[in-house]
Amino acid sequence: MSEKLKIMMVAAEAAPFAKEGGLGDVAGTLPRALSKRGHDVRVVIPRYYKIDRKELGLKPVGGPLGVSMGIMGFLWCAVLEGRLPGSDVPVYFIDHEQFYGRDALYHESGQRYLDSDNRFVFLSRAGCELCRMIDFSPDVIHVHDWHTSAIPVFLNTLYRNDPLLRDTASLLTIHNIQHQGIFYKGLMDVLGVGWEQFTMKALEFNDQTNLLKGGIYHATLINAVSPSYAKEIQTQPFGHGLDGVARDRAADLYGILNGVDYDEWNPETDPMIACSYSGDYPSGKALCKEELQRIFDMSVHPDVPLIGMVTRLTNQKGIDVLAQAIHRIMDLDIQFILLGAGDAWAHFYFGDLPNRYPGRFGCHIGYDNTLAHAIIAGSDFFLVPSRYEPCGLTQMYALRYGTLPIVRSTGGLNDTVDNFNETTCEGTGFVFHDMTTGALYDTIAWAIHTYHNKTVMETLIPRAMSRRFTWEDASVKYEALYERAVSKRRGRH
Repeated sequence: MSEKLKIMMVAAEAAPFAKEGGLGDVAGTLPRALSKRGHDVRVVIPRYYKIDRKELGLKPVGGPLGVSMGIMGFLWCAVLEGRLPGSDVPVYFIDHEQFYGRDALYHESGQRYLDSDNRFVFLSRAGCELCRMIDFSPDVIHVHDWHTSAIPVFLNTLYRNDPLLRDTASLLTIHNIQHQGIFYKGLMDVLGVGWEQFTMKALEFNDQTNLLKGGIYHATLINAVSPSYAKEIQTQPFGHGLDGVARDRAADLYGILNGVDYDEWNPETDPMIACSYSGDYPSGKALCKEELQRIFDMSVHPDVPLIGMVTRLTNQKGIDVLAQAIHRIMDLDIQFILLGAGDAWAHFYFGDLPNRYPGRFGCHIGYDNTLAHAIIAGSDFFLVPSRYEPCGLTQMYALRYGTLPIVRSTGGLNDTVDNFNETTCEGTGFVFHDMTTGALYDTIAWAIHTYHNKTVMETLIPRAMSRRFTWEDASVKYEALYERAVSKRRGRH
């Protein structure tokens, strides 16, 4: 590390305060790792209704914060300060009842909030204005997905001559390019950056305002949450209409794999599993499998391979292909356990399979963290047949627990699971490429065949358990990107 950096991270969510996905993990965990490396990191998120100011001991910062919202005029909010647990990293909560005083983060009853545009333009502008309130001149503002993609636009327009922010670089992390923040073109008058930014090389997208597109064009640097995904978003269909934009910024686009919280996901210390175990002392895994079979009222057979799956039940996750292949898969001598929620049809389809395959198929519709730990610890294989997967964490958890992943070669799955080589016995899982029922079935059958070779399994499992994807490693890579972004912003290269 060449110098201590001042970093502001602005995001729609951050664990443990508010989280719906990997974005929350990154914004809640990466700042702690950066702080340990000596950087001055501040986090900014909304104060959603679920975030209890009294329970967390949040303290007011200064007086009301005025935020310009273009033709909407100035809106005012409070700012509350807390800390990321286990650290001294300040978290500033933007407290605006009209925008954030709701039970959910983004949507209710499957429908996006109608004022999602204003909610996150407000967050983005408030993040910039907060710098004035706390007298903080960041070297870099790290923004995430479309929700805060207006910040790079603001830095290059409204704040380009601001003494506090004119030298501030921006890094935009793309967690999922499918979600872009596309709204009516009149949002330009709320942004207040001038209609000259409503162009193909900025915010305009099919005569609408696309916040992520504007952020990609204006950010100093961009990264995706895995090296493979950084390449994939430059192609169709993975770019979801922005592949050309990603190619335009290819020289400034990087891939950094997310890390895993090994304090939570560790079979040696996990309180949610039936028995602890390790690569050196693996016998406890058999007891976890036995307990998992009992939980799902399955036949207790130690030598029958058990495939686990914890996922959202959506087509992105390959659920439709699995549905087409599942009966053929169940013709194999296996057991299968599925935990997840998502599309209604999948709830009915997979929810009925325990009746068709009693003692062999287990299903829980919904999400239960304790069950997720039990499935990942007690299964022999872990299935992730995603169409695309920007990073993915469950396959990394599975590796740590010696549960060999069966995955499609895409995004972070491609970067974390090494395909088994029967000649050399190298690898940590089983990988297929084509998104077809045949490829899915054949790869599962291959894994099951391998399962019965105990010598091979005794080599693969400890190797899988030894793999690590840490936030410490990721923070070093982000640090290098910050330094590169600062140099670029200040014209040093």
